[in-house]
Amino acid sequence: MRKLLPVVTTILMSVTTFAPLISGAEDDIDKALRGLMASELRSKGPATLERAMKRDEAQLACSIPLAKLDAAVAKKIEAAQLAAVKYPTDGKFLGNWEEGEKIAQNGRGMQSSDAIGAPNGGNCYACHQIRKDEIAYGTIGPSLYQYGKLRGNSEPVLRYTWAKIYNAQAFNACSNMPRFGHQQILTEQQLRDVMALLMDPASPVNK
Repeated sequence: MRKLLPVVTTILMSVTTFAPLISGAEDDIDKALRGLMASELRSKGPATLERAMKRDEAQLACSIPLAKLDAAVAKKIEAAQLAAVKYPTDGKFLGNWEEGEKIAQNGRGMQSSDAIGAPNGGNCYACHQIRKDEIAYGTIGPSLYQYGKLRGNSEPVLRYTWAKIYNAQAFNACSNMPRFGHQQILTEQQLRDVMALLMDPASPVNK
């Protein structure tokens, strides 16, 4: 990895300087970087080379260097991602909010140091305020405190919230939020538990 970083840095500096002048520079750089990754990186635990190398349409569109996402492309991505959302198989959206809190607090998962098959966390507090008494949380995303209390638990709200957690790009192309369900970061039951954390009146989120 140490050998790879200086090369990647040099390539990226070259792109920043010359890409506006070179037709197809993005494709060339993409191929070069993928070649370096394939030759230098190795799978370890759940952090597999396949996961690092494989990109779907949304990831490809959102990782083109020095390019702004076209509005029409963004709408296409959002429509495709929304169509791919899988709702609860039994129609039940809410699980156990206490388990959901554990998932929100857990930042582990899919790293080389994790055991294969170990449950992943959502690391929700890294980006959101969720409950009022939590003193450590990020502000990249909006506050979710009193999420359910403010919105209610109608069917449209439940479906929207599920889809947002499942795949945030269904509503915001190239969102920084992980696609928890789409990329199988969280299981269906874990998604239910996080939903309960946000929606259950008994949850501290809604106090």
